[in-house]
Amino acid sequence: MAEHDEHSSFIKTPQQLITVVLLAFVVPIFGIVMLVQLVVNRPHTDPAALAPEAVAARIQPVGKVEFAAAGGAAGAAKSGEEIVKEVCGACHVPGVANAPKLADKAAWAPRLKQGLNGLMQSVLKGKGAMPPRAGSSLTDDELASAVVFMANQAGGNLKPAAPAGKK
Repeated sequence: MAEHDEHSSFIKTPQQLITVVLLAFVVPIFGIVMLVQLVVNRPHTDPAALAPEAVAARIQPVGKVEFAAAGGAAGAAKSGEEIVKEVCGACHVPGVANAPKLADKAAWAPRLKQGLNGLMQSVLKGKGAMPPRAGSSLTDDELASAVVFMANQAGGNLKPAAPAGKK
């Protein structure tokens, strides 16, 4: 077993000595150069980022709140097809909770015998799992147009009722 000599160095050859001396100078100089670069080169901003249009785009609100007049929508009234896609279709397309599917003539046949007024009463009061007014804040005219659209998809021949202001 070799004994450890306390007076020996890890540098055994002249090449190792030259390498250690060079690294002793190069590593601190490299560290100093890097620190100087860090201090001198401050991050700069893009001048276009301070333009009023760019600032306005960055600070625009995430959402907007719009208030509509009571009983009406903020824009034009939606068509029956749009209402069915947005509100009624969630249950009437897949037939959830025994809701008659849109084009299922057999399921709609007894309902179509009630006519538009009977169907509207079901929608306004709610029926089965459907809440009153189909769980929406739609006007009577909008609900009627949706009922007419769904009934006519199932083979009905309902005509839309005249709007409340045009009777």
